[in-house]
Amino acid sequence: MYMPAIFRENLFDDFFDDFARPERAMGRFRDPKENFMKTDVRENDHAYELDIELPGCKKEDVKASLKDGCLTISTETKQNQDKKDENGKYIRRERYFGSMGRSFYVGEAVTEEDIKARFEDGVLKMTVPKKEVKPEVPQTKYISIEG
Repeated sequence: MYMPAIFRENLFDDFFDDFARPERAMGRFRDPKENFMKTDVRENDHAYELDIELPGCKKEDVKASLKDGCLTISTETKQNQDKKDENGKYIRRERYFGSMGRSFYVGEAVTEEDIKARFEDGVLKMTVPKKEVKPEVPQTKYISIEG
């Protein structure tokens, strides 16, 4: 007998297992979108290159900001999948709303103008230059001693 995809081999075993092990039940229905923002970071002589996967996101939903040397990328996703039969009755109605973000420390010498970013095919590609903060050389000041 064929069962809907949400049930595995035995409907009642699955039903009662969910009470005994709720973490297992949650894993089965978990949304694949929770694996967002997988990031690849490459380093070359002058910069870091980040490729951040944002499947299902649009360019206008992605925001990047820089504050106190911390680069933050965030996104919000809203999806609504309504399906109606020919009589206008719902046969399925699902909604997903979510937001997520990641932060990377890039150094306080880096400015917004230094960072280059482009969004193509669901991947945010960023180039962050390496900027060294030159330490201030402490100057020794002498006090004149009379006598």
